[in-house]
Amino acid sequence: MIDYNLKPKKRSRIRLFMGKYYYRMRRRIFWMTGDIKFAKYKDNHPYQYTCIFHSTPLLRKLKDVDMYLQYNKIANLSLAAEKINHIIINPGETFSYWKLIGKPNKRKGYQKGMILFSGKFMTGVGGGLCQLSNLIYWMTLHTPLTIVERYRHSYDVFPDSNRTQPFGSGATCVYNYRDLMIRNDTNQPYQLNVWLTDSELCGCYNVNTRLLESYKVYEKEHYFRKEIFGKYSRHNIICRKVYDIQGNEILDEYVTENHALMMYEPFLEDKSIEI
Repeated sequence: MIDYNLKPKKRSRIRLFMGKYYYRMRRRIFWMTGDIKFAKYKDNHPYQYTCIFHSTPLLRKLKDVDMYLQYNKIANLSLAAEKINHIIINPGETFSYWKLIGKPNKRKGYQKGMILFSGKFMTGVGGGLCQLSNLIYWMTLHTPLTIVERYRHSYDVFPDSNRTQPFGSGATCVYNYRDLMIRNDTNQPYQLNVWLTDSELCGCYNVNTRLLESYKVYEKEHYFRKEIFGKYSRHNIICRKVYDIQGNEILDEYVTENHALMMYEPFLEDKSIEI
């Protein structure tokens, strides 16, 4: 595994502002002048077969985070999900998370939610939308669709609490230059559906021809390490196994790796800690 330098870099407010402006403008130019065919059409009629269904709880009790931010997050997720629900990713097309949602602002009804920045949480309009990008990324790993752009979280902010997925199996998002883009290199369209219930954010991929393969995503080489500047870091590799219709394993492939600076100390008695 690559030995990453995770020591945080200090940047001035002017540097952060100018950097954000530069990357946003570059992304807008890319959208207008690039040769990518983006998915934009919807079909409200559900496709016949479900490839993968997944759901995550809308409310979680997080240390030092006011619950009103969680309720505002639900309102934000509802607005964003409406932009994506029923989108069709045809063969050769690319799904862009931010191109479909657009800029989350007050005028569109978005509220202040929790935003993670440099290992700390703060409030910002549209906060909480990473839950939706996390859901879509996780589901996509269980399909033959190709992930062409995804960003990992640079910080591990909260300790594991009832975690059901491997560490680092989400996709962080920052409008509009940290995007989640997914290309359909198959020969059939995929319908992406996302919606909210009273307690969960739900999603699924549907197709009209049953898939002949299934997928299992897992992690390996998961460990903690104490960095020379005093903080702990967390690392792992995400892989997936591919099975044929009879359940025989036909492929075991690398997906990505994660390296994050921890904002809390792991249990020191854990044998996986390296010092």
